[in-house]
Amino acid sequence: MSSPSKRREMDLMKLMMSDYRVEMVNDGMQEFFVDFHGPKDSLYQGGVWRIKVGLPDAYPYKSPSIGFVNKIYHPNVDEISGSVCLDVINQTWSPMFDLVNVFEVFLPQLLLYPNPSDPLNGEAAALMMRDKSSYDQRVKG
Repeated sequence: MSSPSKRREMDLMKLMMSDYRVEMVNDGMQEFFVDFHGPKDSLYQGGVWRIKVGLPDAYPYKSPSIGFVNKIYHPNVDEISGSVCLDVINQTWSPMFDLVNVFEVFLPQLLLYPNPSDPLNGEAAALMMRDKSSYDQRVKG
């Protein structure tokens, strides 16, 4: 089994080779930014978000921290801090997942299928459930 630092390096390289723009913070591989494009066929299509990723020392055994830097209107993203409410990152993370999964599966799923019953942004969740067309307009801004 390779060491967590080797795995971190491998996952980061894989992410960079997957056409994501990755910007490192300082010299370490603990913190970096990734440009994430809204998924096709979603309200977020055409948008680009800067995602701040923090890798704990115990990565991949402990999940990365993920946060939106620029504003996004979404029931499961805190509008102020940008933190994300996503079970697979917060509770059910497994070392089988890697950083590419976060950007190609987990975040697109989050944007395609918001869960208003487990909100971090109560206003967005309420609007989505009460008036879907107003919610859609607000997302598209």
